[in-house]
Amino acid sequence: MSPKDVVKRFVAAFNNADTETLANLYAEDAVNHQVAESPVSGREAIREMFINEFARAKMTCIVENLFEDGEWAILEWRDPLGLRGCGVLHIINGKIVFQRGYWDKLTFLRQHGLSLPEA
Repeated sequence: MSPKDVVKRFVAAFNNADTETLANLYAEDAVNHQVAESPVSGREAIREMFINEFARAKMTCIVENLFEDGEWAILEWRDPLGLRGCGVLHIINGKIVFQRGYWDKLTFLRQHGLSLPEA
């Protein structure tokens, strides 16, 4: 699978809150670093992250642009509520080994009626 194909599968699984498929797209020792959060290391920890996040909010990823260059993919996305973000993914042999996501956490929390982090 090309990096672009992996990201397309990722988006489909994300939009279905399919944590098993999502987790299986990652390498065993993968790192997912959403810059608004601490990095999450390892497939099982990433699975738990998705389980927890889908329990908190209904999330939808609408692809705006998807680029591929060698082992890398860049995803520009938005959601139905107006949040926008970007993900950079390093994909080797059809598995995500590293992912970094950029999005506005404060906007996300407000849109979903979630409490703000304590100072």
